[in-house]
Amino acid sequence: MTHPTPPAPPAPTTPATPSTRIAAELRRRIEAGELRPGDRVPSTRAITAEWGVAMATATKVLTALREAGLVRAVRGIGTVVAERPGHADHPGRADHPNHPGPSAPQDRRPRAATIAVPPVHPPRTDAELTRERVVSAAVAIADERGLAAVSMRQIAAELGVAAMSLYRHVPGKEDLLAAMADSVFGEPPLPSHEQVGWRVRLETSARLQWQMYRRHPWLAHVMSMTRPLPTVRGMAHVEWAMAEFTGLPPKVMMHIAVTLLNYVRGTAVNIATEFEAERATGISSDEWMQAQDATMDLILRSGHFPMYAAALTDPELEMDLDSLFDFGLERLLDGIAPLVPPTG
Repeated sequence: MTHPTPPAPPAPTTPATPSTRIAAELRRRIEAGELRPGDRVPSTRAITAEWGVAMATATKVLTALREAGLVRAVRGIGTVVAERPGHADHPGRADHPNHPGPSAPQDRRPRAATIAVPPVHPPRTDAELTRERVVSAAVAIADERGLAAVSMRQIAAELGVAAMSLYRHVPGKEDLLAAMADSVFGEPPLPSHEQVGWRVRLETSARLQWQMYRRHPWLAHVMSMTRPLPTVRGMAHVEWAMAEFTGLPPKVMMHIAVTLLNYVRGTAVNIATEFEAERATGISSDEWMQAQDATMDLILRSGHFPMYAAALTDPELEMDLDSLFDFGLERLLDGIAPLVPPTG
């Protein structure tokens, strides 16, 4: 008499990382038909905003989906759901509602991406225009296509009005940029004016600004320390951040405020640069780094760079713009602390 073989114990599971969890969710949306071939998938910035993860994690998500053949990069558009032969959404299947049938010729033309078709706006009158609508449209264009895409002609096309009608609300490009920055600084509500201490205020201010740059990469190119644009909401933000300093000369307070602004903006310039590079090439920062692996390996094997060799082979090393921002912010606040009187 033979005894049945007991079932093998389940294989130990590896805890899912944030990138694998997000990739699984996007895969589910694609396979469920919520995202169809040609539809745009969330960008790295959209993933960062929706799931609260770092840009590097968002990049890993899109890389995993691309390697799985689920998505593809389209220059000038972004990452879209890839056509998959044999899939229910693919028009080549005989059971697809749009299949031409056995006697009809196959249409070999590529299916146009749905997002490539510009939105159709109903005609609007100049009376419906407001400065807020113009600025909101400009911000949306810059978020989606970069600052270079912002023009009066493009804004007018988005709003369905004549380009000349915009100048009654926004006199020129510099005024428009100032209004865009002012609008962005008004997005995150400032906390109440309770006494929390100068350090908490400065850190809160810096992190709110960092979130602005994450959502709006173009903002780093608009802000300037040498030719600052007049932004009332931006000034109110700084006033809030500096409200609990006492006993410091105005000169010192101004240098603290501008140094903090410059630190956040200077780090965020890398967000803007990466945004433009990925749009221009369709290659993520992770993919670019992977392409340098062979060259970097040769350099490290020379033995001349022991610190780099130790760091880059350390499995616990996680370095991205968020970790650099966090580390630098703490050191900056530590450096300001000796300037503050004990009562401040």
